[in-house]
Amino acid sequence: MASRPKDPNALIDEDDRDRAAQLLKNAYAKGQLTHQQLDQCLEQVLSSQTRGQLDVAVAGLPVQNPDDRFTIATVSGVIFRRGRWRVPEELTVASPLARVYVDLSRAIIEHPVVDLEVLVGVGSVRIIVPRRSVVDLKDMETGWKGLSYKPGRFSGSGGPRIRIHGTVGMRKLTVRHALLR
Repeated sequence: MASRPKDPNALIDEDDRDRAAQLLKNAYAKGQLTHQQLDQCLEQVLSSQTRGQLDVAVAGLPVQNPDDRFTIATVSGVIFRRGRWRVPEELTVASPLARVYVDLSRAIIEHPVVDLEVLVGVGSVRIIVPRRSVVDLKDMETGWKGLSYKPGRFSGSGGPRIRIHGTVGMRKLTVRHALLR
């Protein structure tokens, strides 16, 4: 699936601002910006309304750390990820035929927003998110079996935002919050 070109006049949302602000904070921590430059750029990011305005605010910074992007892919079988693992800022899970199980409940999540792209043709997909996370499914497309998600009792109270998008073709996508342990 090819990514869409970024229209400079496209409106942005809070997730876009959060990602840009985190990029600026990381650059400041690495000594790539002075405190004054950080303040100016953060002010621009927070007042940005369009993609073009946001791009100007972060111009000259590295787009993204390659360690913050990861893809898990297979043709068929099972994609199974659980336990203690470091979740990158952008994770793609792709397979035309595999069953997918991704458990983020015990994972180490260091980013305020995790972008989880799911590209599955025939296999079922089950995603377990941390109890206090916010789940964003507005850009998720499901086929025949649809989507099953019920916000947890504690969702949205201090946890990361998990943005799940992409397509699941013929089977069901199930997203749920972790249970008490």
